Amino acid sequence: MSGSGSNRSAAYAALAIVLGFGLVLLGLPKLVLWIGGYSPVLAAAVGTVGIMSFFIVLWLRARYQRRRDQQ
Repeated sequence: MSGSGSNRSAAYAALAIVLGFGLVLLGLPKLVLWIGGYSPVLAAAVGTVGIMSFFIVLWLRARYQRRRDQQ
């Protein structure tokens, strides 16, 4: 029974991550273009961090779950 709750929790977390980053990525081009008016290098950095943050959050979540499952 605890496996079912765990699967549901993981599904909700995945949904929240995908929706949250979907919203962030929708606004990212406008933000990068606005920042690019001041500094193209800063705009590139913001764009890179925006895209990489999705993978960083997924990596941190997987790391947390691996550590939790080992206990």
